[in-house]
Amino acid sequence: MSLLLPIAAAAEPVHIPGPQGHFEAEMIAVEGADHAVVIIPGSGPTDRDGNSASMGMMSDSYKMLAEDLSRLGVASLRIDKRGFFGSASALSDPNDVTIKAYAEDARRWVEKASDLAPCVWLAGHSEGGLVALVAAVEPPEALCGLVLMAAPGRPIGQLMIEQFEATPGAAPILPQLRSVVADLEAGRYQDPEQLSPILRPLFSTGLQRYMIDLFSHDPAAIAAKWQGPALIVQGDADVQVRMVDADLLQTALPQAQRLVLSGATHMLKADVAGQPAATYTDRTLPLHEDLVPGIVRFLEEFSKP
Repeated sequence: MSLLLPIAAAAEPVHIPGPQGHFEAEMIAVEGADHAVVIIPGSGPTDRDGNSASMGMMSDSYKMLAEDLSRLGVASLRIDKRGFFGSASALSDPNDVTIKAYAEDARRWVEKASDLAPCVWLAGHSEGGLVALVAAVEPPEALCGLVLMAAPGRPIGQLMIEQFEATPGAAPILPQLRSVVADLEAGRYQDPEQLSPILRPLFSTGLQRYMIDLFSHDPAAIAAKWQGPALIVQGDADVQVRMVDADLLQTALPQAQRLVLSGATHMLKADVAGQPAATYTDRTLPLHEDLVPGIVRFLEEFSKP
């Protein structure tokens, strides 16, 4: 493995054209790098650093990942999704998107990252893992493989129901949740004003439009179309995406390697006993100690001829 450098390489913003304005990412170039990763954020208004102030999430997980990878000789682009943050000008309505559009953006970022290293990897976290899988159906020339971090192995509507079922006090709204998810899976809208106040913000008309597309994708079925290298990363203390999701992805990707992070939450950090929200809100907590070394070991097994 590459020697650990004392400090992370400098980061700088880079741009590519979008449908209305530009897309933006943060680039960390590493001299002589054999590998570069394109880090795709998870769902909703999650920025390139892994934060979403509107959802109370301030983890810096993606920023730490890029910086720690650079110390081990791996370059990176961590992207802002179309319509959000540095890519806000690319799309006037951030909900007017599809997974297919996100995947096309990811392919274009792979092409950009090929300036950093000959071997480029899509590293998708959570919903970003689904985006990476869809992008790989029509892989860019520079794409070497996939790093799927806490990625769903089941349709996300079903995953959402399971997450609510595990939430204390959610039982009264579960019938309505199951109803709206079933309708969205069938391509039908529900009137947000008729929903519980708890569910209303999650299922606005604009978000329902996106979810109809999102819920139509089966990650495991899409994964089966990828024959190249893949690493499935899963924390066993993750309460959002479960080990069963990693199992489903592994079945669909028999060639994939697996990295289990003992005690890691969905934010790829070690769980803090008695503080279930800490890894989501405390940006000073480091990434799980096995994450970056495990990714780099995997990457170094592959290279472009």
